[in-house]
Amino acid sequence: MNIKKLIDDSPMSFLQYTTIFICAFMNLLDGMDVLVIAFSANAIAKEWNIPPDILGYVFSAAVVGMTIGALIIAPQADKIGRKKIMLGCATLMGIGIFCSAFSQSTIQLITLRFLSGLGIGGMLASTASLSSEYAPTRSKDFWVSFVVGAYAIGATLVGFLANWIIPEYGWRMLFKIAGILSLFAVPLIYFLCVESLDYLVTKKPKNGLEKANSILTKMNLKTLTAFPERAQQKTKTGIRSLFLGDFKLKTLTLWMSFFMAFGVLYFVVSWIPRLTSTAGMPEQLGYYSGAVFNLGSFIGILSLGGLALKIGLRKTICIFLSAAAVLMVTFQFFTGSAAVLVMFALIGFAMQGGFIGLYPLATRLYPTEIRNTGVGWAIGAGRLGAVLGPLLAGYIIAAGVSMNMSFVIYAIPCLAAGLTVLLFKKADITES
Repeated sequence: MNIKKLIDDSPMSFLQYTTIFICAFMNLLDGMDVLVIAFSANAIAKEWNIPPDILGYVFSAAVVGMTIGALIIAPQADKIGRKKIMLGCATLMGIGIFCSAFSQSTIQLITLRFLSGLGIGGMLASTASLSSEYAPTRSKDFWVSFVVGAYAIGATLVGFLANWIIPEYGWRMLFKIAGILSLFAVPLIYFLCVESLDYLVTKKPKNGLEKANSILTKMNLKTLTAFPERAQQKTKTGIRSLFLGDFKLKTLTLWMSFFMAFGVLYFVVSWIPRLTSTAGMPEQLGYYSGAVFNLGSFIGILSLGGLALKIGLRKTICIFLSAAAVLMVTFQFFTGSAAVLVMFALIGFAMQGGFIGLYPLATRLYPTEIRNTGVGWAIGAGRLGAVLGPLLAGYIIAAGVSMNMSFVIYAIPCLAAGLTVLLFKKADITES
């Protein structure tokens, strides 16, 4: 019995929707946990008198953690299962974020941001893989984009919460709320999330057949008397598997695109509130600018899924990221007025839409046995750009470079990321 074909030929079940929406909820929390520092930056800087370059290290601490989480934690899901990794990552996220509220120094805050970043890095790859494995092939790109795109909802939500909570209760309360929500996700995953069928069939863990049949029953599909026989040749796992045969060029190309896209995105989302205030605009507009950026992002993500069905995922990603680059260059003509909010929304629409498209692309490049490893290392490679993005911006701003020129500088790698995707061939994109 071909389980993937069975899923493709059947209507989506309640269990599939539940699994996908739990994955989306986890990425919503990721968005909150990553962006909570961006919206708290001004308040923290004032309380502790932190200059922009030091603030850049605070921004980058979580990103370094996410890089290591994606490189080391995420690949373990190919060995022990997606669900176990998601449980551990949710715990790390919750503890790191909640305890950050009690930080008394930049060193403490940097350490805890790193800890929460470890969880976020492992979570992103696992939710992308799990959702792709439960979504039918015909709508996989949409559902994976939806799941990863929920990050933007969390980022939008924390922006509105920041505008209300920080002036009234201080930045520490914002961290407490985000941390409690992340810890709440632990029992949610444990009781409602199921293990990947692809993983169970491929790895055949202890009691795997019983677990697989339980899942199939809940999906109203035929159960198995035994696991399907697979080809004799085994797919090697681990980082080396990403560079064997045809995978080498695909892996390096994917890493290039992730690296540049991550660097630009994290520059924008980390520095929007701060850049808005340095432009002489009200602090509250800084909160709203980040929120509308992420609101536009989610609309762009949903639009990408629909457009990809018509013209293909690669072309759609290229169009979105190229449009984002053009918007960043023309951004300078709208600063100093409320029209800047519209520009932030449009940039979010194009940039996040194109960026999120890289995730379903990554899940289609690798088979089940190395999918989490492939996606995790692509994210990890991208995180190196994400570390450099906000960190370099801190020095650029401290050196007196204007917000307008900063956007022009970062538009270049944004365009390059979109063009790099076109290097993939149709034959590189799998249907499994």
